[in-house]
Amino acid sequence: MTALAGFWAFGAATDPGAATERMLKAQAVYAPAAAAVARLDDLALGRRLRPLLDEDRYDRAPVAAGGGRWTVIADARLDDRDATAEALGIGPAEASRLADSAFVARAVERWEEEAPRHLAGDYAFAAFDRARGRLLLVRDHVGQRPLHFHRGHGFFAFASMPKGLHALPEVPREPDREAFVRDLALLPEEGSGTWFRGIERVPPGHICLIALGRIEMRRWWTPPREPLRLRRTEDYHEAVRVLLDRAVASRLRGAGGAVAAQLSGGLDSSAVTATAARLLAGQGKVHAFTAAPREGFVAPAARGRFADESGHAAAVAALYPNVEHVVVRTGSRSPFDRLDRNAFLYEKPVSNLCNAVWGDAILDAVKARGLNVLLTGQLGNMSFSFSGFERLAELLRRGRLVRLAREALALRRRGGVRLESAAAHAIGPYLPPRLWLAINRWRGRALDLQAYSAIDPAAAARLASEAPCHDFASRPWKDAFASRLWVLGRSDVGPYQKGILGGWGIDLRDPTADRALIELCLTIPLDQYLRGGRSRALARAAFADRLPAIVVDETRKGLQAADWYEGLDAAREDAAEQVARIAALAEAEGVFDTARMRRLVEAWPEEGWSDEATVSAYRAALLRGIASGHFLRRALGTN
Repeated sequence: MTALAGFWAFGAATDPGAATERMLKAQAVYAPAAAAVARLDDLALGRRLRPLLDEDRYDRAPVAAGGGRWTVIADARLDDRDATAEALGIGPAEASRLADSAFVARAVERWEEEAPRHLAGDYAFAAFDRARGRLLLVRDHVGQRPLHFHRGHGFFAFASMPKGLHALPEVPREPDREAFVRDLALLPEEGSGTWFRGIERVPPGHICLIALGRIEMRRWWTPPREPLRLRRTEDYHEAVRVLLDRAVASRLRGAGGAVAAQLSGGLDSSAVTATAARLLAGQGKVHAFTAAPREGFVAPAARGRFADESGHAAAVAALYPNVEHVVVRTGSRSPFDRLDRNAFLYEKPVSNLCNAVWGDAILDAVKARGLNVLLTGQLGNMSFSFSGFERLAELLRRGRLVRLAREALALRRRGGVRLESAAAHAIGPYLPPRLWLAINRWRGRALDLQAYSAIDPAAAARLASEAPCHDFASRPWKDAFASRLWVLGRSDVGPYQKGILGGWGIDLRDPTADRALIELCLTIPLDQYLRGGRSRALARAAFADRLPAIVVDETRKGLQAADWYEGLDAAREDAAEQVARIAALAEAEGVFDTARMRRLVEAWPEEGWSDEATVSAYRAALLRGIASGHFLRRALGTN
């Protein structure tokens, strides 16, 4: 990975080269190599490198291309370099001596602002066009690499992370209160806004064009929606297998003979781990890490859930002699232990503190084994292991009531799905939000925002009135394509990826985020995902050849961090202190419901931690509120 920075003076007296070096120095935690800066009159571009790939030893960025017309810097790990090289007319011998940044530069020279459509992988890059006096900032389709910028008085600056921009005295460090309100409302990260005033981001799948102080943002990634029609069901399975094999193989690049993988009991991470093991058979090893509750933990029975996924994961590992299975148990570790460290590394809140406990523990274990690549399956549920429940609403909309009834009955018989749940998926998207909320309250389920958020009530009401398009009622979706795009763009993962690299020296790589794989899965008809009473039918059938039956046939969901409350209970005093510090901030007023947060601390449960109301209040509202409030304190520079 690479840390990027650049400064363009439109009249400011600041030296662009010195400003760029200053921004790069501030980002040294992510990329320790010496800075390399290109000075181009009133503009400078630079990068610091953390070598992760064999070809990184050939990195000579900033790269000049097009006879000096273009200057390019890139934070990139490209996939399918052979196909890209062929399209660019680069022979095998030359390609073997080119870093990915050089490939990006050649692509920009050839296709200009259309370059991202021809590049596969995880990347963010900047390219200055001297001939037309414009600067291009680009991020990959789902934003695996971050890129931020600041519009100043007489200058424009950009950096991989906000701390680079905050290294400039001209850039104020001030939190954006509205970002915290939106976070507490569980709204997606939209547009170019960040957690800091004056700091913007290039959104995933976008290109930002800057010229003479004018800025234009364009979406370059527009995945196809037209359904794919293949002759046989098996053809869909084969297409998915081929693309996952290719995606995993690409992400093994630079890992050497050993790679780490997050392995839960689910289909997506199991498929990734199994595929990596198959590809490395006879030549490499997969270290598979599974988070599990402490030994002897017994969770109250929860419908459709199981608390310990280590048994399912062990069954996957047992199929492959080159997989070493490591179970990570965190016990009663406090969810607040690393708040300060993570605020520094990620420069945004870690909203799910319970999952961060086991996530950090896995990262610690991966680092202890000297591994620098960790495979994940974070976006599997939006690609090949999509559940397909939107098909029920589709059948209702099309008037196929007999088929809908048959599918609902089959779901009850084969998938353990209650008829009322199937009915909710079919009818829920078409009900007015107020009616949906009323029905759920009658059934004893609290879906009101205030039930699971620490947001100030007045702020919640304002959001609801200003943006009626936001559905706070948590209704099921009727449009599977739209629902998946919404989830893919909900949270910007780039800062987290960069922070993990800086904090642990580990490159997170997600084969399920592969662009070709996602685009294929978005076009596969819904009847391939929900079929014959089986949700995730595509993944179950496609990977039955490489996964154990206990995983393929499992209809329950694993409950992540099932013992979450033990760590929180042990840290009650710390929770009270965190809430008190948040309540003392003038900037928290109108953002956080600190009175409710205090009441939750005072009315601490003695038992019943698994009750739905308690989970909503403590795991969701209190912990997310503390995470967001802590970051507000750090953004303000207070203790």
